[in-house]
Amino acid sequence: MHPVQEYDAKKYHQILEPDFPEFLNKYIQLPLLQRLSGIGLLCGSDWTKLFNNRFYYSRLDHSIGVALITWHFTHNKAQTIAGLLHDISTPVFSHVSDFRKGDALTQTATEEPTQALIRGDRELLKLLEEDGLTVAQVEDYHIYPVADNEIPQLSADRLEYMYPSGMALEGSWTLEQVAATYNDLEVLTNEKGEPELGFNTLELAELYCQKFCMTGHILQMNEDKITLQLLGQIMNKAVEEQVLQEDDFMTLSETQILTKLEASTASEKLMQLYWTFRNMTEILHTEAPLPAEDYFCISLKVKQRYINPLVKTKNGVLRLKEASNSASKIISDFLDYNDTPWGCVKLYK
Repeated sequence: MHPVQEYDAKKYHQILEPDFPEFLNKYIQLPLLQRLSGIGLLCGSDWTKLFNNRFYYSRLDHSIGVALITWHFTHNKAQTIAGLLHDISTPVFSHVSDFRKGDALTQTATEEPTQALIRGDRELLKLLEEDGLTVAQVEDYHIYPVADNEIPQLSADRLEYMYPSGMALEGSWTLEQVAATYNDLEVLTNEKGEPELGFNTLELAELYCQKFCMTGHILQMNEDKITLQLLGQIMNKAVEEQVLQEDDFMTLSETQILTKLEASTASEKLMQLYWTFRNMTEILHTEAPLPAEDYFCISLKVKQRYINPLVKTKNGVLRLKEASNSASKIISDFLDYNDTPWGCVKLYK
């Protein structure tokens, strides 16, 4: 069963851009993008009892949000469409695919096919031609600093995914708080002379940093690591047993993948891992792995998701860590945090 939708993405998107750019609609309707409606932003955590996600937010919702933010601050079609297309190569369960490939630390492996998918989609190419745009202008959103940049800077992508992630995982944002922090932003110039989203008000920058790091902390814990690694192992084993094909991850929705697994004649071991994933409600935080016959255990370093945004001060535009002692401590505490060396979950019997 899908998580209950208790949250109106349209109201949230209206905050990001009250005047929806109509030219986006024809792109959103492309099968290339519609596929993302069946892929959750939160990397499979919608499907385990270990998390209690408050609503389902898809990669399509996220892609639209990134496009709206980019448009709001640039009014540039090429940058906006690049933002809309940036996740089109995302497989089911999102970054679980990176864990499957041993890329828990950078989580960029899913991006590799993006350019090929764009160049191979005739419907998309036709729309780009109609809008007077070239493939080179939209196939790599990394070239647009407002749309994307490196951690710990703030970009449309990073800004967008942490609002719904925080709301879904822990209820840490109200729409009023989203509006207050979002409407305080403008495009500033960073220390490299590049455009970057930043805050006008110190207190709102501190609030955003605090909530961002709260959510980032959840993504550093062994609960999240074990969720992605276990699901990744399940997917790998399902391919080995020919229950699933690699193509399924790019053509089926998450619901369809789970249904296919449950209807299969998979091995007892695979189904034990699967039902462990679906039914786990707690894990053990340990100093060493527990016996493999009874537990699934992980010990992983993962990508640290945090920001140190720009903020206007009486001394000019500074990084928040330089401008705020409280934010400096929040960021330092986040970077210094380590969960126990191992996380283990008892296997389903």
